Amino acid sequence: MESEKSGFQLFLNNRYWILRHGKSIPNERALIVSSLENGILDEYQLASDGVNQARLAAESFLKELKEKEISLEKVRICYSPFSRTSHTAKVVASVLNIPFEGPQCKVIPDIRERFFGPSFELKSHDKYPEIWAMDEKDPFMQPEGGESVADVVTRLTRALAIMESEFQECTVLVVSHGDPLQILQTILSAAKEHATSPENDLTSRIQAITVPSVLSQHRKFALNTGELRQLV
Repeated sequence: MESEKSGFQLFLNNRYWILRHGKSIPNERALIVSSLENGILDEYQLASDGVNQARLAAESFLKELKEKEISLEKVRICYSPFSRTSHTAKVVASVLNIPFEGPQCKVIPDIRERFFGPSFELKSHDKYPEIWAMDEKDPFMQPEGGESVADVVTRLTRALAIMESEFQECTVLVVSHGDPLQILQTILSAAKEHATSPENDLTSRIQAITVPSVLSQHRKFALNTGELRQLV
């Protein structure tokens, strides 16, 4: 227990797990659906395989909670407003027997999908490598009309601040999307290693490592659909 609470854990009020949404209808159709306007549509929720992935992830999460003797009362599920993530969160809540409409589940707009811009929206997944090549070259560069990696860092930092202020000593499951979760892992991994004084808060730590050499590496933290990971 002491080792878990050393170092970076001291800067956090909670423990965090992440879950990429299950296989969605856009995944099946190889479509990029990244705008909030399209993302919340029911037609872009989970495919049947994705529901199964969400259920399996929830069962794995429940097993981990039991092994670590974490009470379900201390669990919080925070999810993106997109239909594929809210659908995933609803499946997880059902397996955990947590009321989805209750206080333990919270939608957080700032953990939504990265908006890749109108030139990529509803286009083929084959265009993703163009975006990631741009990210590697300059993570502060925005796809035309879309969000850069650095833009996503800004709103993920806000989301973390919300969770840290609202929850105390909870186990938080963050249900989000591929790029945001890659970027979240990148900044927290770097912040953990960043030498700083104990007086510096989480936001200051993240600001200190929001540099091209760090942000350009986010693809190293890629997750499969329905993949569950302990974060910190």
